[in-house]
Amino acid sequence: MSKETTDTLGNQKATNYALRPHMTEEEFLNELLDGLTPPPGYFPQNVLMNIQGYESIDDVIEGGVKALSVSTFETIFAETEATIIDTRTENQFVQGFVPNSIFIGLNGNFASWLGTVLQDVKKPIVFIAEEGKEEEVAIRLARIGFDNNLGFLKGGVEAWKNAGKSVDTIKSVSIDEFVKSYDASKYEILDVRRTSEFDSQHVVGAMNTPLDYFNDQIAKINHDKTYFVHCAGGYRSVILISLAKGLGFNNLINVEGGFKAIENSGKFDMTEYVCPTTML
Repeated sequence: MSKETTDTLGNQKATNYALRPHMTEEEFLNELLDGLTPPPGYFPQNVLMNIQGYESIDDVIEGGVKALSVSTFETIFAETEATIIDTRTENQFVQGFVPNSIFIGLNGNFASWLGTVLQDVKKPIVFIAEEGKEEEVAIRLARIGFDNNLGFLKGGVEAWKNAGKSVDTIKSVSIDEFVKSYDASKYEILDVRRTSEFDSQHVVGAMNTPLDYFNDQIAKINHDKTYFVHCAGGYRSVILISLAKGLGFNNLINVEGGFKAIENSGKFDMTEYVCPTTML
């Protein structure tokens, strides 16, 4: 990938790994597709929607910005088995959230991770958002085909707490706290970045459990062990921990700042850096 927005064919032929001279078609395809992961589960469903037709996006958005009281929110969640999506920042989420919520913040790759985590575009959704961001959430859900959006919790987590409802939390530590408390003989590190990122460089001894394949990776986690969890910057690790917490895993600790903060600390042994050919 390049930061440049334009280039010449001559320069691409000279510098692009996938355009080496005398490559066969098979070699070109192997280079181009190496490391390519399967598309999110909602992609095929969106293809069918495009073929078969879909509701007006305006109608979908209008239904999705329905403000729900705490009691109505609870009732809808119970009766429809809706998924609760919390779209605030990861820092806000870890400090307190409605139990069984899944974190997918607007400040990250919201559409991609929503589709990867939920997969079924017909799944009922209720959501929590920062005040003033409710319509943006509804629009972004509708744009990728998640039309069964039943509304948002009016007043957010504060309204939930004011109604006397309990909140859940995630233990999250700064890089300084991580450095002080980490003991390789007692704890393990889960690196939830993509395999290509992990292969490029990682903490020696860390276990790669990519968020992309959460359902396959959860079997690697032991209920009886404590894990420090990180991604590149702190967004994906909170998604994975929120998913695991819904399955009864309460032994995962988020590392704030992710791999970048760990690397900058200079306190951990790292594998030798290998420049990735792709950033998939």
